[in-house]
Amino acid sequence: MTFVRKAAEQWHRDVPGTRWFKADLHIHTIDDHAGGKAKFPPGMSGSPGDKETISCYARRFLQATVRQGVRVLGVTPHSPRVGEGPETSAVWRIVEEWNSGVDEDGTPFRNKIYAVFPGFEPNLQQGSRGLHLLFLFDPEIGRDRYLKAFDLVMGGVSPWDGRELKIAAKDAKGAFEAVRALHQRESGSSDETWNYMVLAPHIDSSKGLLSAQKAQVLTHFPHSEVAGLELGDRKLPEDTENKRQWLRNGMRENRQAFFHGSDAYTLDDIGKRYTWVKLAKPRIEGLRQAFIASDSRIRIAYMRNADGRLHEIPNPPDVTIGDRSWLKSVTVSGGASFFGTNDGDGSKQRFDLSPDLTCIIGGSMTGKSTFLDGLRVYVEADMPTDDLLYRQVKDRAENRFLAGSPTIELQCPGQDRTATLRSQWPAVFHTQNELQRLAQEPGAIEDILVGLASPDEIRDVRERDRELRELDKELNRTANRLAKLDADIADAEQACERSQRATDELAMFADAGVEDFHRISSEVHRWREFAAKSKELTTSLAQTRKSAESLDLPEADDFPMFLDVTRDEQDMLRKHWGDFHDLLRSAAEEIGSLITVARSMVKTLDAHEQGVREDLNRNLADHGLDGTRINELQSLNSHAALLPSYQANLEQKQNEQKELEDRFGASLSKRQMLIDSQRGAFDRIMEKISAAHDGNVVARRIEDGDQRPLEEFLLKWKIRGITRWWNETEAQRRPQPTILLDKADAGQLADVGMRRAVQSTFLEWLTTERRRHLASVRCPDQYVIEWRMDDGKYRRLDDLSGGQRVSVLLSLLLETNDNRPLVIDQPEDELDNRFLFETVLPTLKRLKGRRQVIIATHNANIVVNGDADQVIQLDATANRGRVAQAGAIEQPAVRDAIVKTVDGGGEAFRLRRLKYGY
Repeated sequence: MTFVRKAAEQWHRDVPGTRWFKADLHIHTIDDHAGGKAKFPPGMSGSPGDKETISCYARRFLQATVRQGVRVLGVTPHSPRVGEGPETSAVWRIVEEWNSGVDEDGTPFRNKIYAVFPGFEPNLQQGSRGLHLLFLFDPEIGRDRYLKAFDLVMGGVSPWDGRELKIAAKDAKGAFEAVRALHQRESGSSDETWNYMVLAPHIDSSKGLLSAQKAQVLTHFPHSEVAGLELGDRKLPEDTENKRQWLRNGMRENRQAFFHGSDAYTLDDIGKRYTWVKLAKPRIEGLRQAFIASDSRIRIAYMRNADGRLHEIPNPPDVTIGDRSWLKSVTVSGGASFFGTNDGDGSKQRFDLSPDLTCIIGGSMTGKSTFLDGLRVYVEADMPTDDLLYRQVKDRAENRFLAGSPTIELQCPGQDRTATLRSQWPAVFHTQNELQRLAQEPGAIEDILVGLASPDEIRDVRERDRELRELDKELNRTANRLAKLDADIADAEQACERSQRATDELAMFADAGVEDFHRISSEVHRWREFAAKSKELTTSLAQTRKSAESLDLPEADDFPMFLDVTRDEQDMLRKHWGDFHDLLRSAAEEIGSLITVARSMVKTLDAHEQGVREDLNRNLADHGLDGTRINELQSLNSHAALLPSYQANLEQKQNEQKELEDRFGASLSKRQMLIDSQRGAFDRIMEKISAAHDGNVVARRIEDGDQRPLEEFLLKWKIRGITRWWNETEAQRRPQPTILLDKADAGQLADVGMRRAVQSTFLEWLTTERRRHLASVRCPDQYVIEWRMDDGKYRRLDDLSGGQRVSVLLSLLLETNDNRPLVIDQPEDELDNRFLFETVLPTLKRLKGRRQVIIATHNANIVVNGDADQVIQLDATANRGRVAQAGAIEQPAVRDAIVKTVDGGGEAFRLRRLKYGY
C-alpha cells in the first residue's frame, strides 16, 4: 500500500525556514493491547483489530495530540499491528488519518500536526534482558514495507507472548542490516523516497542502550545507526553524563543528541515528556538533520526546580506561543526603491525572515546593506554615533531603499499593529565598522556586559545605575542648597550678633544709670515743651485781645425798632463785654506768669540734667562705653527687640543645615553601597565571561575609570597650577574625588603629584562648600575586554586587529540576555575564523529559539556552520535588486545558491575538498 503525502503549506508560511515544534517521538498505540498497558481512551470500546474501532481510535489519538500541543509524532509501539492482517495496524491508520482526515472543526489534521513518523520499538537480542530501540520511518515507506521492515527486524518472532514482550531473533547489528538492505533494495532515488532513523529509548533502564551495551555503545552505535539517546523521565543531560566523560566525548564525536519522549501507552500520557525539535521539512531527513545539529536544532524542554523535580522551561523556543518580537516579512513595492517595482511590471519584493537566524547572501552591490540600512531608518532604530557611519547608513536608506517613497509593509506577528514600528520590532543594528568602534566606547562595552547577566540581575543592574545617576544629581543639588544655607546662616549669625550686641549695650546703659538720665531728660523735655506751648498760647491770646479791642459794642439806638430791648438788658450787655476784656487781660497776665515759672523750671532741670549726664558719662566710661552712644538708644532698642526672631531664624537654618548634611552623608553612604553592589554584579558577569570562553576572553574593571566628571569640576575653577597638575599627571595616577579629599585632610597631596605651591593654592581654594561639591562628584567605573593571545598574554580589545575585535564583540553581543532582535551587516570582513568557530558560532546556535538574528554575510561558515534557519539570496541588475532564492539550507536551490554565492561555486568547493583530503 503506497502513501502519497498531501500538501500542508501553512507551516513554513507562518514561520519561514526551519521552525521549532514540540515533538514526542516515543508513543505507543493500541497495537500494544496484548501487553495490557495500552488502553482505549475513556468512552471507547471494541476490538482493537476492528477496522471501525481502529479508525475511531486514530481520530481520538490525533485529537489528543493536538490538545497537548504536540506537532511532531514518533508512533512507536512494540508491535505495529494487533492482528495478522495489515489493516489491523493502528499506527498506519493514524498516518492515513493525519494525511487525509479532517478534525471536527473542519481543519485537516495535517494542518494541526506537522509530521507523523510511523515506527516501532522492538526488543532486540542484546544484553541480559534485551535492548529496545526506536525505528522511525517516513510515511512514504508505505504500509506494506513498514510492516515488512518490522518483520525483518524481529526475524520472524512474534512481539508478544501473552503479556510478555518477546526478544527478537536479531541483535541490533542484524536489525540495522535488515532495514538498510530493505531501504537500498526498495527505496527509489527521488527526493520524495522514504527514509528511516533509529533512536535509543530509556537508555538508563534495564533494557536501555547504556545497560545493554555499557561503554561499547560508542563502538557499535555511531550516529549512522543511533541518532539520539532518550533521557529518563526524571533526568537531564548532565545527570546522564555525570561520571561518563566517555559518553559526552562520544556523543560529541558521533553527533548524537539527548531527547525526552513520553513512552506513552494511553492518550492522556502523550506529550507528558517531549523535546523541542527544529525542522525544515516534515521528513526523516529533516529530523536527522536536527539531531546532527542538536546544538542548533534540539532543545531539552525541562529544567530542575528547587525541589529537584523537572518542570518545563519558562521560555519555549516556539515563537508562535510566546511574545517574542520578530519580523516575519518585509514587502517593498513601487517608488524608485532599489527593491521596488521593476520596469513597471507591478512586481514587488518580499523578504521572508526566520524568528531565529536569517542569513542574507549575495554578490557585491546586490543590496544586502541597502536592505538592512533601509530597515534601520524605516523603523527609526538607533543610528550609528559616528558621523561618517551615520551618513553612510542614511544615504543608502534614503537614496536606495526608500527612494521615491515606495510602499513598505512589515509583518510582526503578535504585536500591536497600532503601535510604532520601533515598538513592534525593537531591533538593535550594527554595521561591521560599528562593531569595531564599540571597543572605544566604554558605555557600549558596559551595556554588552550588563546584557550577559541573568534577566533578574540585568534589571537590578540597570535599576542601580538609574539610582546612582539620581543620587549624583541629588548630591549636587544638596551641595548647592547647603552652599546657600551657609550664606543664609552667616547672615543670620551676623543679625543675631548685632541684636545681641545691642541688647548687651542696653544692659550696660541700664547699669550706668541711663534710666535716671532718661527720666530727667524727659522732665526737661516736658517743661520745655510746656513753655513753648505757653508761648504759642500767649501769641494767640494777644491776637484775640487785639481783635476784641477793635470791636465796638452797639448802643440801644442801633437796635432795630421792631426789637423790644429794655435798658436793663442793655446795661447787662455792656457789663459782660467789659468782663470779657478784663478776662482776656487777666489771662494774658496769668500765662506770662506760667511762662516765667516754666522757664525757671527748665533752667533748674537743665542744671540737674547736666549733673546726671556727667555722672552717667563717668559710669559709661567705667563700662567701656562712649557717652555719645546715648543718642543711639532708640536704634539699639529696635535691634534688641528683634533678637528672639533672629535667634529663631538662625536655629531654623541650623536645623535645616544639619538635616541636609545628614542627608548628604546618608546619600554618600548609599551611593557607595550601590557602587559596591554594582561591582559585585559585574564581578559575577566577568567570571561568567571567563568561564564561558575558557579564559580566552576576560573583562577587567578600572575603578573610577571615567575621570571626565572630576576633570570638568576641577578645571572649570581655573585654580592656579591645578590645570597643569591634572594634565601632567598620568591617567592611572589621577586620584578619585574621595582620595583627593582624604589626601588634602591628611596633608599628603604630594602623594598625588602636587607641588608645594599647588598644594597651598588647592587647600586655600578648598572651602567647605567646594569640599561638598567635590565629594558629590562620582567617576564611574570603566570596563575593558581583553583577549588572551597565543603567547598567553592578554591584550585589550582596542589594541586588537579589526577582525579579532569584531570576533570578540560579536560573541559577547550574541551571548547577552538581551532578547531584542539583532541585525548585523557583514561582520566578517576581517573576522578571525578560529574565534568564529570556537566562540561565535556556538553562541549563535545557543540563541536559536530566543532571539531573532539577521546577518548579511559573505562568509559560508556563518551560513552553514551557523546553521542558518532561513537563507535569502539577493541578485541585482545595475539599479534593481531582487530576492533570487529564499528558504532553509536543506532546500536544493538554496544549497546551490550558498555554494555559488559564498563558497565560490561548486568547482571551488570540490577543489577545497580535494586539497584538504576530505
